[in-house]
Amino acid sequence: MNSVNNCLLCGVGGQGTVLASRLIAFAAMEKGMDVRTAETIGMAQRGGCVASHVRVGKNIDSPLIPKGTADVIIAFEPAEAVRCISYLKKGGTVIVNDKAVKPVTAALMDSGYNGEEMLDYLKCNIENLTVINGDEIYGKCGSFKVLNTVLLAAAARSGALGISKEELESAVLKLVPSRFHEINLKAIEIVYENK
Repeated sequence: MNSVNNCLLCGVGGQGTVLASRLIAFAAMEKGMDVRTAETIGMAQRGGCVASHVRVGKNIDSPLIPKGTADVIIAFEPAEAVRCISYLKKGGTVIVNDKAVKPVTAALMDSGYNGEEMLDYLKCNIENLTVINGDEIYGKCGSFKVLNTVLLAAAARSGALGISKEELESAVLKLVPSRFHEINLKAIEIVYENK
């Protein structure tokens, strides 16, 4: 039986899910692992759903994660976490940002969606759940653009991602433009300090 680590990243367009998946893939390849990735972007440029599949291991048959086999789900938005929960394996880990992003239809209808109901559902149904207060970390870093790095750091810290803090930092330094190095490394430090 092959040992494959499956990570599903989900969010809405513009949150940085694609870069996050590339950082995971790069860190794994640096360790000599086989990596397969796939993205479903759809209406991402208009705030639609984005999902990235990242599979790390040896002899990976497909880039798509079969339902019920994800070791970790990294969710950039609460409703997207719930939408993708069928991919999570029993005992898997969910890392979720607590800030809701209203879909266009919810905003037009003024539905009052704020993500609380979704977070409550996750808290009741997921044993290995980490809820990240993105706004708090943004305040410490000075930018909301570190969300993807924050969520990756939380996943790495949990042990479910299969990459270390140092491997994540190395991937950031090699893939992210140099003008964003300091803020992203600071975000990683903040996550690891807030154990």
